[in-house]
Amino acid sequence: MADTTTPNTISSTRSAGTHAAGSTPSGKTTIDDTVVEKVAGIAAREVNGVHSLGSGAARAIGAIRDAIGQRDFGQGVKVEVGEKQVAADVVIVAEYPVSLQQVADGVRSSVARALTQIVGMEVAEVNVTVQDVFIPGDDNEDEKKESRVE
Repeated sequence: MADTTTPNTISSTRSAGTHAAGSTPSGKTTIDDTVVEKVAGIAAREVNGVHSLGSGAARAIGAIRDAIGQRDFGQGVKVEVGEKQVAADVVIVAEYPVSLQQVADGVRSSVARALTQIVGMEVAEVNVTVQDVFIPGDDNEDEKKESRVE
Protein backbone atom coordinates (compact mmCIF):
# COMPACT_ATOMS: atom_id res chain seq x y z
CA MET A 1 0.00 0.00 0.00
CA ALA A 2 1.11 3.52 -0.68
CA ASP A 3 1.61 5.51 2.49
CA THR A 4 2.07 9.23 2.60
CA THR A 5 2.47 11.25 5.75
CA THR A 6 1.19 14.79 5.99
CA PRO A 7 3.66 17.09 7.75
CA ASN A 8 2.60 18.12 11.23
CA THR A 9 1.17 21.62 11.06
CA ILE A 10 -0.64 21.64 14.42
CA SER A 11 0.94 23.64 17.19
CA SER A 12 1.42 21.78 20.46
CA THR A 13 -0.55 24.50 22.28
CA ARG A 14 -3.78 23.72 20.39
CA SER A 15 -6.19 21.21 21.76
CA ALA A 16 -6.66 17.89 20.03
CA GLY A 17 -9.19 17.85 17.20
CA THR A 18 -8.75 21.47 16.16
CA HIS A 19 -6.43 23.06 13.65
CA ALA A 20 -5.81 26.52 12.31
CA ALA A 21 -7.82 27.69 9.34
CA GLY A 22 -5.96 26.92 6.13
CA SER A 23 -3.65 24.38 7.73
CA THR A 24 -3.82 20.63 7.28
CA PRO A 25 -3.94 18.37 10.33
CA SER A 26 -1.28 15.68 10.59
CA GLY A 27 -2.05 12.09 9.77
CA LYS A 28 -1.31 9.18 7.52
CA THR A 29 -2.89 8.53 4.12
CA THR A 30 -2.96 4.95 2.87
CA ILE A 31 -3.76 4.21 -0.78
CA ASP A 32 -4.61 0.57 -1.43
CA ASP A 33 -2.75 -1.23 -4.22
CA THR A 34 -6.04 -1.92 -6.04
CA VAL A 35 -6.62 1.83 -6.30
CA VAL A 36 -3.17 2.28 -7.84
CA GLU A 37 -3.97 -0.53 -10.31
CA LYS A 38 -7.26 1.13 -11.27
CA VAL A 39 -5.59 4.48 -11.87
CA ALA A 40 -2.98 2.81 -14.10
CA GLY A 41 -5.66 0.77 -15.92
CA ILE A 42 -7.81 3.80 -16.67
CA ALA A 43 -4.77 5.73 -17.93
CA ALA A 44 -3.71 2.84 -20.18
CA ARG A 45 -7.20 2.48 -21.70
CA GLU A 46 -7.18 6.18 -22.67
CA VAL A 47 -4.29 5.66 -25.11
CA ASN A 48 -5.24 5.49 -28.80
CA GLY A 49 -4.53 2.05 -30.19
CA VAL A 50 -5.28 0.15 -26.96
CA HIS A 51 -8.19 -2.21 -27.53
CA SER A 52 -8.27 -3.81 -24.08
CA LEU A 53 -6.12 -4.84 -21.13
CA GLY A 54 -5.18 -8.25 -19.78
CA SER A 55 -4.42 -11.73 -21.03
CA GLY A 56 -7.04 -13.90 -22.73
CA ALA A 57 -8.25 -15.44 -19.46
CA ALA A 58 -8.44 -12.04 -17.74
CA ARG A 59 -10.42 -10.61 -20.67
CA ALA A 60 -12.87 -13.53 -20.54
CA ILE A 61 -13.47 -12.96 -16.83
CA GLY A 62 -13.65 -9.21 -17.52
CA ALA A 63 -16.39 -9.79 -20.11
CA ILE A 64 -18.44 -11.62 -17.49
CA ARG A 65 -17.89 -8.82 -14.98
CA ASP A 66 -18.90 -6.22 -17.59
CA ALA A 67 -22.09 -8.17 -18.28
CA ILE A 68 -23.12 -7.97 -14.63
CA GLY A 69 -22.05 -4.33 -14.29
CA GLN A 70 -18.89 -4.80 -12.21
CA ARG A 71 -16.09 -3.70 -14.53
CA ASP A 72 -12.57 -4.25 -13.23
CA PHE A 73 -10.57 -1.17 -14.19
CA GLY A 74 -7.39 -2.73 -12.78
CA GLN A 75 -7.62 -5.72 -15.12
CA GLY A 76 -4.31 -6.39 -16.85
CA VAL A 77 -2.34 -4.24 -14.41
CA LYS A 78 -0.06 -5.35 -11.59
CA VAL A 79 1.70 -2.85 -9.36
CA GLU A 80 4.46 -2.99 -6.82
CA VAL A 81 4.20 -0.15 -4.35
CA GLY A 82 7.05 0.92 -2.10
CA GLU A 83 7.39 3.76 0.39
CA LYS A 84 8.06 6.43 -2.24
CA GLN A 85 7.99 4.64 -5.60
CA VAL A 86 5.64 2.52 -7.65
CA ALA A 87 6.32 0.12 -10.54
CA ALA A 88 3.62 -1.13 -12.89
CA ASP A 89 3.29 -4.01 -15.34
CA VAL A 90 0.57 -3.52 -17.96
CA VAL A 91 -0.66 -6.18 -20.41
CA ILE A 92 -2.46 -4.77 -23.46
CA VAL A 93 -4.22 -5.84 -26.62
CA ALA A 94 -3.39 -3.38 -29.39
CA GLU A 95 -5.61 -2.50 -32.34
CA TYR A 96 -4.40 -3.44 -35.81
CA PRO A 97 -2.61 -1.73 -37.68
CA VAL A 98 -1.14 0.64 -35.08
CA SER A 99 2.58 0.87 -34.37
CA LEU A 100 3.03 -1.40 -31.39
CA GLN A 101 6.05 0.52 -30.12
CA GLN A 102 4.16 3.83 -30.28
CA VAL A 103 1.19 2.35 -28.40
CA ALA A 104 3.50 0.88 -25.75
CA ASP A 105 5.30 4.22 -25.38
CA GLY A 106 1.93 6.00 -25.10
CA VAL A 107 0.76 3.57 -22.40
CA ARG A 108 4.04 3.97 -20.50
CA SER A 109 3.76 7.76 -20.62
CA SER A 110 0.05 7.89 -19.73
CA VAL A 111 0.37 5.48 -16.81
CA ALA A 112 3.45 7.25 -15.41
CA ARG A 113 1.74 10.64 -15.65
CA ALA A 114 -1.43 9.38 -13.92
CA LEU A 115 0.45 7.65 -11.12
CA THR A 116 2.55 10.75 -10.48
CA GLN A 117 -0.36 13.21 -10.60
CA ILE A 118 -3.17 11.20 -9.01
CA VAL A 119 -1.38 8.85 -6.61
CA GLY A 120 1.45 11.28 -5.89
CA MET A 121 4.30 8.79 -6.08
CA GLU A 122 7.48 8.61 -8.12
CA VAL A 123 7.27 6.03 -10.90
CA ALA A 124 10.25 3.67 -11.00
CA GLU A 125 9.15 1.85 -14.18
CA VAL A 126 6.19 0.93 -16.34
CA ASN A 127 6.57 -2.33 -18.25
CA VAL A 128 4.19 -2.90 -21.16
CA THR A 129 3.49 -6.31 -22.67
CA VAL A 130 1.58 -6.47 -25.96
CA GLN A 131 -0.30 -9.74 -25.47
CA ASP A 132 -2.40 -9.71 -28.64
CA VAL A 133 -3.54 -7.65 -31.63
CA PHE A 134 -7.23 -6.98 -32.23
CA ILE A 135 -8.26 -7.12 -35.87
CA PRO A 136 -11.64 -5.42 -36.49
CA GLY A 137 -14.19 -7.84 -37.90
CA ASP A 138 -12.26 -10.88 -36.68
CA ASP A 139 -14.83 -11.66 -33.98
CA ASN A 140 -17.66 -11.89 -36.51
CA GLU A 141 -15.83 -14.09 -39.04
CA ASP A 142 -17.26 -17.36 -37.71
CA GLU A 143 -20.84 -16.09 -38.03
CA LYS A 144 -20.41 -15.06 -41.68
CA LYS A 145 -18.94 -18.35 -42.96
CA GLU A 146 -21.28 -20.55 -44.89
CA SER A 147 -21.59 -24.18 -44.01
CA ARG A 148 -19.47 -26.48 -46.15
CA VAL A 149 -21.91 -29.35 -45.77
CA GLU A 150 -25.64 -29.77 -46.20
